[in-house]
Amino acid sequence: MKINNPIVAGWYADPEARTYEGKHWIYATRSFTEYTMQMNLDAFSSDDLVHWDKHEGIVDMTDFPWVWRAVWAPTQIEHRGRYYLVFASNDIQSNEEIGGLEIAVADRPEGPYRGYLGKPLVDKFIHQAQPIDAHLFKDDDGTIYLYYGGWGHCNVARMNEEMTGFVPLKGGDDEVFRSITPEGYVEGPCMIKKDGLYYLMWSMGGWTNGTYRVAYGVSDSPLGPFENEGTILERQEPIAEGPGHHGYLHLPETDEWLIVYHRRTIGDTEPGNRRLCIDRMRIGRGRIEPVVMTDSWEC
Repeated sequence: MKINNPIVAGWYADPEARTYEGKHWIYATRSFTEYTMQMNLDAFSSDDLVHWDKHEGIVDMTDFPWVWRAVWAPTQIEHRGRYYLVFASNDIQSNEEIGGLEIAVADRPEGPYRGYLGKPLVDKFIHQAQPIDAHLFKDDDGTIYLYYGGWGHCNVARMNEEMTGFVPLKGGDDEVFRSITPEGYVEGPCMIKKDGLYYLMWSMGGWTNGTYRVAYGVSDSPLGPFENEGTILERQEPIAEGPGHHGYLHLPETDEWLIVYHRRTIGDTEPGNRRLCIDRMRIGRGRIEPVVMTDSWEC
């Protein structure tokens, strides 16, 4: 079957991708230039990566009465039979403003996601990182890490078993949030583990224009350090520009890895005009090869 890019109609960005019981899920930002129009999140599900069903407004926003101007950049993970969704809110600019990273929970991948804490999960600037752009990563032993951060700073923290907060990163150590900012980091972290190595990817450049792109680093620890090993996704004429803030899917039957990302039409200057796309990603032996963007490909 043929995958056509973009994979769905409409303006969407910041995709997170998961697979549950053979069904693929993408959680995405409703992409508007005006933040006050981004007041919920949508999800898409597919059995074949070609035909996608839309699930609108997956968060019950009445549980977040303090959120007033921006909901974006979702990440989602299954834990003990429930589904947890973390997303950014309000684009806070200081510790005096309410918002940051919110957490919600549901009994099904499509939601509805209800408020979990009655307050933000992370509402302060720690190690200078704006609390946005979260990515939840589950290690082989079940440990769940939260990577996040804007304004050029990336943090990692370890979730507790109840998903209500955080525990120290290592036994006997009080450190809860660690700065792991690699060279060139701007925002949008994403973690893959393959063959015992941890691949951290992140977005560089400006999200409103064609300079947006993705780089990566590799470590034998989820806590880094991660050195910039180079750019793997960037402007590619005549296909698109400004690709970034991505997630991924793994197809175990073929051991294929797919990058799920947003991109822009070359020359389109409207910041919110971003579309969801999927392409192949080759990863292994400590390297991620440069991704070739396509308009369509056979899966």
